[in-house]
Amino acid sequence: MEITDNARNRMFSNKDLVRLIIPLIIEQMLTVTVGLADSIMTANVGEEAVSGVSLVDSVMVLMINLFSALATGGAVVAGQFLGQRKNIMACKTADQLILFIVSLSVVIMAGIYACKNFILNVVFGNIEPGVMHNAEIYLMIVTASIPFIAIYNGCAALFRIMGNSKISMNMSMLMNGINIAGNAILIYGFKFGVEGVAIPTLVSRIVAAVVMVRLLAKQNQDVHLSKHIHFHFKGYLIQKILHIGVPNGIENSMFQLGRIMVLSIVAGFGTSSITANAIGNVVASFELIPGIGVGFAVLTVVSRCIGAGDYEAARYYTKKLLKVAYAALIALNIIVVMILPLIIQVYHLSPETAAITRKILLYHTLCCVTIWPPAFTIPNTLRAANDVKYCMVVASATMWIFRIFCSVVLGKWMGLGVFGVWVAMTLDWVFRGILFVKRYIQGKWQRMALI
Repeated sequence: MEITDNARNRMFSNKDLVRLIIPLIIEQMLTVTVGLADSIMTANVGEEAVSGVSLVDSVMVLMINLFSALATGGAVVAGQFLGQRKNIMACKTADQLILFIVSLSVVIMAGIYACKNFILNVVFGNIEPGVMHNAEIYLMIVTASIPFIAIYNGCAALFRIMGNSKISMNMSMLMNGINIAGNAILIYGFKFGVEGVAIPTLVSRIVAAVVMVRLLAKQNQDVHLSKHIHFHFKGYLIQKILHIGVPNGIENSMFQLGRIMVLSIVAGFGTSSITANAIGNVVASFELIPGIGVGFAVLTVVSRCIGAGDYEAARYYTKKLLKVAYAALIALNIIVVMILPLIIQVYHLSPETAAITRKILLYHTLCCVTIWPPAFTIPNTLRAANDVKYCMVVASATMWIFRIFCSVVLGKWMGLGVFGVWVAMTLDWVFRGILFVKRYIQGKWQRMALI
């Protein structure tokens, strides 16, 4: 008991954890809710606009995942320096992270503009002229926001690692508020086409990036930007950031690719299955919100423990936050099950589609509160301890073997249809969880110090 008391006193109190986790959960809820509202307003522009925006967003998601991964790398390194009480080095890491992602994002932005025709004609394939027109307009406007979303992700990750997740929550509220208000004004008020969707996205990201940089530049914080950032890369810090960021980025990109491949499998099961899968994904996103928020908290807390060399505290908080994830997921999913008939009724589904939707969501809810937490919470402890290559290999392997291959086996060959695809997804969770828990228990992650 003495060890856990020491761990609790040395690092984060229960109040600290609440202050960290609640804003993270609210931020995730905002992301899901606003994404849904955004898609509804886009639908008012027309089906061609919806298709064009969807195509471009599939590319933008990859970009956002890349910068999110790099931001995680920089935040973990900064967090480990904070754990060692080397605040100056944490600040230098912040400078290097922002400098690197800004430079990379500008190069990527220029590359997208230069390769516009290739993206529209080759990557997107043979699409209708109306969809092509809308995709081109949206791509040209939203691509300009890439450096700003990169800056936002970097700054948000650094604030979280300081334990100040309220800042990123407030900025998410500001950004999403501008986006929704802008969409409403331009689409409903000025009758804009796809520009009414793209312009608010660009403006909201610019505003969020500028505000975040100004906040992170305040010199009275544990981690802050220098008053004058010199355009000079420090190789040893960039290497540490990339050590975590690159494997994490590959893992995220592979996951996104896997989702696209699964959608192509579902498309072969018919309209009812496609609709049930789409609705299931929306509701499932809500069901997982608390777990995802707790996962961000694990990165923040454990990276500080690792930096301090306090692996006992890292284990203590991992177990504690895993219990929090279970409790929060169970509480939310009980509510979802209770209102599931109402959710299905709102969508005005046919009896066949409603039955499929009910089946996959009840199954997902059961798996969400049993096997999801260890499969997605434990690996964040490993990442915070620099065991990122193992996470990348396991996540990629289980995705291809279970999520993709088993979707074909269960969905197509065994005739389970879209339900088989969801079973395959949870098989991925099961084996992820087994391998990550085994790695955690073995303790090899405790011998992989980066700082």
